[in-house]
Amino acid sequence: MAGPKLKPEELASKIKYNLPPKGWMDEPVEFREGTFNYSGNPKNVEYLQLPNPRKWQPTDPDWQLPENWKEIILEGLRDRLHRFRSLQIFMDICVRCGACADKCHFFIGSGDPKNMPVMRAELLRAVYRKDFTLAGKIFGKYAGARELTLDVVKEWFYYFYQCTQCRRCSVFCPYGIDTAEITLLVRELLGLIGVNIDWVVTPVANSFKTGNHLGIQPHGFKDSIDFAVDELEAITGVKVEAPINKKGAEILFITPSADYFGSPHYYTLLGYLALFHEIGLDYTWSTYASEGGNFGSFLSHDMMKSLNAKMYAEARRLGVKWILGGECGHMWRVVHQYMSTLNGPADFLEEPVSPVTGTKFGNARLTKMVHVCEFTADLIKNGKIKLDKSRNDNRRVTFHDSCNPARALGLIEEPRYIIRNACNYFFEMPENTIKEQTFCCGSGAGLGTDENLEMRMRGGLPRANAVKFVKEKHGVNFLGCICAIDKATLPPLMEYWVGGVDVGGVHELVGNALIMKGEKERTTDLRGEPLTVNESAMKEGNMSEEPFGE
Repeated sequence: MAGPKLKPEELASKIKYNLPPKGWMDEPVEFREGTFNYSGNPKNVEYLQLPNPRKWQPTDPDWQLPENWKEIILEGLRDRLHRFRSLQIFMDICVRCGACADKCHFFIGSGDPKNMPVMRAELLRAVYRKDFTLAGKIFGKYAGARELTLDVVKEWFYYFYQCTQCRRCSVFCPYGIDTAEITLLVRELLGLIGVNIDWVVTPVANSFKTGNHLGIQPHGFKDSIDFAVDELEAITGVKVEAPINKKGAEILFITPSADYFGSPHYYTLLGYLALFHEIGLDYTWSTYASEGGNFGSFLSHDMMKSLNAKMYAEARRLGVKWILGGECGHMWRVVHQYMSTLNGPADFLEEPVSPVTGTKFGNARLTKMVHVCEFTADLIKNGKIKLDKSRNDNRRVTFHDSCNPARALGLIEEPRYIIRNACNYFFEMPENTIKEQTFCCGSGAGLGTDENLEMRMRGGLPRANAVKFVKEKHGVNFLGCICAIDKATLPPLMEYWVGGVDVGGVHELVGNALIMKGEKERTTDLRGEPLTVNESAMKEGNMSEEPFGE
């Protein structure tokens, strides 16, 4: 993948926070190479039975919209104001205090005022005022109201597809306005007239066709799992089993498709396989529910609901007791925040209880689905697995709180507990860049495309700066995370802004440290790298030698 045309120092030098010469309503959007996503493939738009499938691109003068596109959007907005009480509240209660203004990674990395969360929401709010409030109808622009025009639609497309729905701004909003909800609803409105992006439409279509975002057929899925089983045996000397479509298993395990088809995700897969074998877990994979991620959550509530439902349909078909979920981001926001109202409580499943420790996961009593980090942290706490920290001594680790597990699920301490028990050298990034205040990777919500690379590097700048800080202070060379999108998009971000920092999953570190019964002498980690301390890295800079440094 080619990098942005600008070198890092050139890109950084062009970030300006000056006021634009014109008012925000008078600044037309510019579709500049590297800062927007391509439109949805018409074949997949048609396959999903979405409106107005056709060939078009955002740079085209004519977007080929329906003749009554304005009426469609306004009726769609009216319907959603009626159905979603939160939208009505979000439109009315913002006082434009500015608490969110400098919290968005895209504003920090671009300096564009319309990337302030308050300003991005104002793009919708101004239209809402014009057509749905008395003051807006009477006073127009003087009341902050604005006509819905084609230029406004183009702004919506550009800026609401520069929001990764990370919800960092919502942490700081005194009224609790959820910009991610606004973004999703605007994307729904755009979808009503056939305006969407390919790296959302195509993964969703693939999920309906083959069960996963990447379009991997069942036999391809099985081949990938079988290959991983063989490679794990070559590394550890232990032959593990990875059952697929096993009816009557106690647990259905669902993880992002990138774990069995992407890198560095694959090493997390090896960690799962080793762990489940070591504890004798009665579980199964599925070729139907071969995707934990839910790109439908970037497109519409209906698509989100449909994709979430297939996991539970497969759990019912296989007759499992409960579901264990892997290291994923938006899967967990959908399950934790939407599941009960989208698809209803999964009453046909049992409240999850660890078959190894007997721990009851009461937090999952409605969803019947447990995060693998919760599961593994419980194993460690109860002394059910043996870990040799020194096997990760070639790694000086920091941890990126993936947005959805941290802010939507509240999964803060469990990954850290695992890392501290699997590694000798763990260092936190600055407090205002982690946990609930974590910065996004800059590429979520369907924005992780090559054509959008410059904007991704801009959006990822705050996270990269925090990693650079701990690299220079502590010699950090490994960025851990628990999200498939992070594992895909953080490597180019690190290469561009930082250099010398690998990216991987928490369960890769577990797999490295795990002492397996019957294993041969381990000489390499799961990546095939020697299990030795990186002495050259230890000598770089003024690094702390203390483990678990802050």
